[in-house]
Amino acid sequence: MKITINSGVINQVQIDDFDHKTATDADILELKSLVYKHKIAVLKNQNLSPKEYVEFSKRIGTPEAYYQPMYHHPEQKEVFVSSNIPKDGKQIGVPRTGKFWHADYSFMKKPFAFTLIYPQVIPSQSRGTYFIDMGKVYESLPQATKDKLEGLTCIQSVRKYFKIRPTDVYRPISEVLQEIEKETPAVTHKAVFTHPVTNEKILFISEGFSQQMLTRNGQPMDGQFLEELLTLSGQKDSTFGSDFVHIQRFEKGDMLFWDNRSLVHCALHTTAVEPTESYRITLHDQCDFYDGVNQLNQAIKAQQLEPA
Repeated sequence: MKITINSGVINQVQIDDFDHKTATDADILELKSLVYKHKIAVLKNQNLSPKEYVEFSKRIGTPEAYYQPMYHHPEQKEVFVSSNIPKDGKQIGVPRTGKFWHADYSFMKKPFAFTLIYPQVIPSQSRGTYFIDMGKVYESLPQATKDKLEGLTCIQSVRKYFKIRPTDVYRPISEVLQEIEKETPAVTHKAVFTHPVTNEKILFISEGFSQQMLTRNGQPMDGQFLEELLTLSGQKDSTFGSDFVHIQRFEKGDMLFWDNRSLVHCALHTTAVEPTESYRITLHDQCDFYDGVNQLNQAIKAQQLEPA
């Protein structure tokens, strides 16, 4: 495979001549290493069926189907479908997903290490994904802010951007909210963790899912500190003009592969009404998301510290 490093806010890797059918285990290991190091890889000129896409993902890590079936590809449940294109008169997947800053599954106890995005139908007008490297954001913080973050945790919840499902029509909103809390109760993660592979310090907050910071003793903090951090990271800038923001464009045949621990992302959707469809697979790698991730929520549950 031919590897090109494109310098920028995030030094993403472009990979040409990659064939999933002939790729060796060493090739897959190198691909993963490039993503850990550079955060984003773009595999060019890919042509995979949904089944081949899933099989390829299993060579990288362990895929997990999204918890809501309405997002599933009809033949491969591991494939999350973002689409506004009906098929046989039926909606497949969900339109206009991810138009807010987030890391995939950060509202769950076990978030994902990697994300693969494989666009299928690309509109003629502007389309792409914004990224922010939260390792770089943490590195840029004043030492006093880093000291203040030491030992803090943050409540993560899907509630703010939960999409109403077709089955929710005519249901009382109170019932829907109760179901959200039952299926995906808020979880607590470290506000800063050490990446298990690169040893970078990652600021693990997002505009989409981060709800409230907690003190070292698990007590709720006021929202000002979280808002300050989100602003410093560029996630509150509606113009996407922050020095931390990278825009990743893509074209037919591209497959985006990124480090979900390090990056938050926000989909760029065209304002024009055009057909668009993209497939996503999210993966666990061989490591815990961060050291102590499993014990943290067990300890919180034992102490009966219920997130608000």
